[in-house]
Amino acid sequence: MAEENGGKGRSGSVQSIERAFGLLEMMADAGGIMGLSQLATASGLPLPTIHRLVRTLVDLGYLRQEPSRQYVLGPRLIRLGESSSQVLSIWARPHLARLVDEFGESANMAMLDGDQIVYLAQVQSRHSMRMFTEVGRRVLPHCTAVGKAILSQQREAEVRELLQRTGMPKHTETTITDLEEFMAQLHKAQEEGYATDEGEQELGVRCVAVAVPYVPSRLAISISGPAGRMSEDLLKHAVPLLTQAGKALSEDLRESR
Repeated sequence: MAEENGGKGRSGSVQSIERAFGLLEMMADAGGIMGLSQLATASGLPLPTIHRLVRTLVDLGYLRQEPSRQYVLGPRLIRLGESSSQVLSIWARPHLARLVDEFGESANMAMLDGDQIVYLAQVQSRHSMRMFTEVGRRVLPHCTAVGKAILSQQREAEVRELLQRTGMPKHTETTITDLEEFMAQLHKAQEEGYATDEGEQELGVRCVAVAVPYVPSRLAISISGPAGRMSEDLLKHAVPLLTQAGKALSEDLRESR
């Protein structure tokens, strides 16, 4: 009973804090809005415990209650998210810069934030070409290589639920809008360890991406450029170096904790 009220567990951690952060992460995974009964079912915690935790998070500004009586992620999380994004960008830039030095094309890092992909860091190509992959830009995951790489690491049921919430709008003639075709691509990405975007977000732009392993944030890094320069030979050489860079970034982030 002491643990449920915020006492320390066997590992020395404070259980109420673990549970509160667990609820916030569940809500983020579900698109940022859930009801008490949904949180209780997803977490396996008793409803009274959920209610106490949620009320505390509301009082602190980390959650907000809607007129529908559901709860949404609150504005106070924005400040934390902005700070963490800046830190991730700082750690990523050296790894992205080495990829640009090697291939001459833009290198990016992105994260799945709720139901959207947000670009957190970029080192631009030496060539002059403006693309949609700008820091701070938010896009849906079904039409980007980084989105596919991240989703390929998620449970299939979670991916299907996300795509039901967002839909799969068509941006170009190559955008995949069929759910089963998209799931087949994710299975292929999981097997091969990388994902591609064949002009699916922006016509004429090709991208290859890998997920960053062993980190709590759902991250991916990529190389993108004009389809004419992003040849099959470049992709063949890029995937091993992207994978190596992803592992190196993962190690840096874990050592910094």
